Amino acid sequence: MSISGIQFKMEQRIVHKLKKVGATSIEKAVTIEEANMDITEASWVNYFAGDYLGKIRKNGNDRYYTKEIENY
Repeated sequence: MSISGIQFKMEQRIVHKLKKVGATSIEKAVTIEEANMDITEASWVNYFAGDYLGKIRKNGNDRYYTKEIENY
């Protein structure tokens, strides 16, 4: 999947917020509210969570985490 600059920037913002609250595994997944996502980020998160090779994952309970664990 090739992503545009806007998509890349939005994905990075969401990943940063997930890492900031410690959502780095399925056990530590958080809701949109717990990650302090704004309305724009919340509208994009499902788009990114559906990408097989993406950095953002969603568990079955509308909780999100990132598989990236390097420093932010």
